[in-house]
Amino acid sequence: MLKYLGADQPGAILDAMCEGPGTVKDRYSVPAISLRWLSPGDRQASGAAAAARKSLGRAVDTVRIASWVRRHEVVIVPGMGVLETTLRLRPWQFPYDMFVLCAAGRIFGTKVALVSVGANVASERLTRWLFTAAGRLAFYRSYRDELSRDAMRQQGLDTSGDHVYPDLAFGLTGPAAGPGDEQTVGIGLMDYYGNNDDRDRADEIRAAYVEKMKSFTRWLVDNGRRVRLFVGDTNNADEHVVREIMADLRAYRPDLDPAGVVAEPVSTFADLMRTMESAGTVVATRYHNVVCALMLSKPTISIGYGEKNAVLMAGTGLAEYCQSVKSLDVGRLIEQFTDLEGQAARLRDTVTESNTAKATLVERQLDELSAVLFQAPAPAPVPAGRSAIS
Repeated sequence: MLKYLGADQPGAILDAMCEGPGTVKDRYSVPAISLRWLSPGDRQASGAAAAARKSLGRAVDTVRIASWVRRHEVVIVPGMGVLETTLRLRPWQFPYDMFVLCAAGRIFGTKVALVSVGANVASERLTRWLFTAAGRLAFYRSYRDELSRDAMRQQGLDTSGDHVYPDLAFGLTGPAAGPGDEQTVGIGLMDYYGNNDDRDRADEIRAAYVEKMKSFTRWLVDNGRRVRLFVGDTNNADEHVVREIMADLRAYRPDLDPAGVVAEPVSTFADLMRTMESAGTVVATRYHNVVCALMLSKPTISIGYGEKNAVLMAGTGLAEYCQSVKSLDVGRLIEQFTDLEGQAARLRDTVTESNTAKATLVERQLDELSAVLFQAPAPAPVPAGRSAIS
């Protein structure tokens, strides 16, 4: 999105409201402020005093978000599952933020654009209402797959004028796709506890997932594969899973060559792409681990936590190489992996062809944004302001 705006709107003044504003400032040289008034530690605190402070924080955040939106002509929310509940999420968290953002845009005449976003049907009533209201109040909407558009339609939103384009990540320029080492397997791990409906058995779900991934990585090293473990997010939780599996392998095979199993540190999507380059195949859980592997034309297996993973794989010609994380069967995973390796050359060509088509569609999405956000007349007078990325 930054690359697009720099080329299409070179005079735009950019700033961001987000989690981790320091990272955005350092990495992209874009001025940024925090989405939340409270610190992460305060948001995790418990007790009566903490509850009162959280309530105050929500009130402050409402004013801060609305005030920030008011100062802009355009606010772009680029990609991600911003209308999803595939992971644990409370209505007063990001669903409320999205509602305030879009409502402020409607009130103050700011064009709020939800660009190639993900969505699903939310089971919790208030969350569903907040996401649907946010979508209804947005100036522009597009989705990263048909599943997302259909989910918003099922929740009562008129999506007849909304378009579907690939995940924006497919518009990135990365390292040249190569076959990698056929004996090296990239494993993308996640600290997975289920979604909102699984809170009463979250620990059980996590333990089952970790044990199954331990079993699979044991099979890989027993069958002569080199393993590269990596996270799908830059929080500390995913790192815990990597360390657990590394410790298990060292205890299981104390004589294992240290180079046989390596935990690759990543802090950016570019790091993730470089980490995956050496792998011949990839088995991943987090959605953007799968996206990254596909962008590199890697034969990939998705252990998905939402339908979005299966939809992405089907759209790339890899529908038979998916499993759900909750019903993961290690025996079947080994069978899928063995078949994947045998079909690797053909599958690389299939994924490369799909990537080319996706990149073209991403460019079409950006052309549409130019027409809708920066050339077409606004539905109401827009106060002077700035373009922004949220």
